[in-house]
Amino acid sequence: MGSACSCIVASLSACSLYLFYVHIYSSHAVLRRNVLESRRLPSPVYLYLKYLIKTFTLWRTGHLKSLITDSCEVVYTIINCRWETPLLRRFCSAAGYGWDYPDTEFRDVPLCFPEFLCGRLLLMAITDGKFRLSPAGLVRVHQSLKTLEPVDELKKGPFMLQVRVLEYRQLEAGVEVDICLCATSRTGRPVWESVLTLLSEKKLHKESRNELTSRPDEPVLENVKQVELRVPRSAGLQCIWFCSDFSPYRLLIAPARLFCRSQTSSHLWMLSVCLAEIEKHKGVEIITAPVSITAQFKDPLSVPGRVTLRFWETTDDRSQSSARGLSFHMQQSGRSTSHMIGSISRS
Repeated sequence: MGSACSCIVASLSACSLYLFYVHIYSSHAVLRRNVLESRRLPSPVYLYLKYLIKTFTLWRTGHLKSLITDSCEVVYTIINCRWETPLLRRFCSAAGYGWDYPDTEFRDVPLCFPEFLCGRLLLMAITDGKFRLSPAGLVRVHQSLKTLEPVDELKKGPFMLQVRVLEYRQLEAGVEVDICLCATSRTGRPVWESVLTLLSEKKLHKESRNELTSRPDEPVLENVKQVELRVPRSAGLQCIWFCSDFSPYRLLIAPARLFCRSQTSSHLWMLSVCLAEIEKHKGVEIITAPVSITAQFKDPLSVPGRVTLRFWETTDDRSQSSARGLSFHMQQSGRSTSHMIGSISRS
């Protein structure tokens, strides 16, 4: 009996040492470098632990951390990344495109998909020791996305992903930070880039995001298209469960749940569904590279529920070529609550 217990204890000890090495020590060693191989990335378990530690040590949101060192640059690069078709299929199924989207002829990869590929990079950046904000409670307020070449270029060989923290801005509501995500093809040409603006709000600040930004002018046009969309209960987590083994968005929305707020959908889910609906009604040409997209996020979208998506064509009269674009606006059905406004422009 004693020998059996000894064997069990020895096995548990060996297993603990193995897990510690795989998830803690090796991940810590990997993160000593800023350029990583795609096959050797830090464990999600280790990144989660870093997230929790930094959350409790920097519990004050909306305040910048003082750094002793002069070097405060946060940048990580993953090289030799490989395309994963099953991941793309699951993303398309969850984000409004349909399971068979990748097999449809003449269609480029959805513009929001590369952001999922940068999921671990984003988590690495916000848990880095030089990142000057608490990772808890970061809220996406703005996004600027552009494609210089079709995202399909990433399928043709090993590509590179990078995350870089650009700048911090002190506001009355808290502190904003711009984080740039980008994807580069095997030839070294930039393909896709997205700048996320995240807000770390002060706890005592009560002003809603609808008041922080001006409301969009209601279009007085005849070509406004209106679409009613159902927001499933799983909208906040559907993309996480089906499209990735882990995601920082699960952590970014966790603090809100601790304070008993209603479950909200992922901002990426909202933008992706909007682009999917626009493509269905306006054709794939509207989002074919090169294209630029801006989105401003306002009040969070509670789930389940229904939303109204409106989009209409616009013309830039200031441009000599009178370039045509498209504007869109998502709001809660039957109410004036605005969730997202944005625009699509052809480069």
